[in-house]
Amino acid sequence: MIKRYNLEKNQLVQTEAETPLVWLLIDPTEDEKKWVVNNFNLDDHNLASAFDPEEPARMEFEPDHLEIIFKRPKNYSSKGQFLFKVSSMGLFLFKDKLIIAISEDLNLFSGKYFKNVTGIKEIFLKLIYNSIFHFMEHLKVINMIADEIEHKINSSMENKHLLNLFTLEKSLVYYLNATNSNTYAIDRLKHNSEKIGFSQRGVEFLDDIIIENNQCSRQAEIYSNILAGLMDARASIVSNNLNVMMKNLNAVVIAVAVPSFFAGVGGMSELCTVTGIANPRLAFLAFVGVMAVIGLITYWVIKRIEKH
Repeated sequence: MIKRYNLEKNQLVQTEAETPLVWLLIDPTEDEKKWVVNNFNLDDHNLASAFDPEEPARMEFEPDHLEIIFKRPKNYSSKGQFLFKVSSMGLFLFKDKLIIAISEDLNLFSGKYFKNVTGIKEIFLKLIYNSIFHFMEHLKVINMIADEIEHKINSSMENKHLLNLFTLEKSLVYYLNATNSNTYAIDRLKHNSEKIGFSQRGVEFLDDIIIENNQCSRQAEIYSNILAGLMDARASIVSNNLNVMMKNLNAVVIAVAVPSFFAGVGGMSELCTVTGIANPRLAFLAFVGVMAVIGLITYWVIKRIEKH
């Protein structure tokens, strides 16, 4: 799919113009890729890299334009089972146009950052900043999910919640690799800002982008280290919960076995003789009551011994 955008009153508006300011390629077909490559003289490999989630971030100069592959978080789906993935985005900056290549249909130009834009270089930088902002938002969500799972682990006796934490830890590794990869591309933009033609305002905005990306990378690293460092402790909590449950079950089994022993010795057919009650029904109730009391006393004694 190919969408076109122009600037109207400092905002991007979708248009059908033949020469728009921004071209947006959303998971294009092979024919659309060939058309874009032939008409804009793009590098085949870099265009394909924009749709490859495994491709590292990088920046390259072509004779008439700049090509950058940048990492951004993929939209989360409940089918992912707490796995947050990373996708790639291609930005191809010309003097008079910007070509954006992404693998999923996203509302890239929403939010406060695109309410007032003045040119394609500003759009270019704000798209990079927006990607970093989404990483930060996803990190907050991951941290909230991890806190919720940790509370469930305190009373859990199965591995489901541990597996969810392992998945979150894997997601953080993906995010950490992506933000570190983005760092190299952003640094190259900074070093070549004069060659690219960024204004003073653009250079200052690029400095803000570098700071935000470094903070995002550091935050992902901290969350990853915390999850990895405490994983053994959480596994021990689950194991200990299971051991406590097994102790309680053993105490119940013993408490049931002691009355069963007396019932077996006395014989259920001799209840009247054992209890000294002529009425069989009353004898049965009395016998059950006494056995229940013996069972409860046995359970209490076992728990007292366990505490000491």
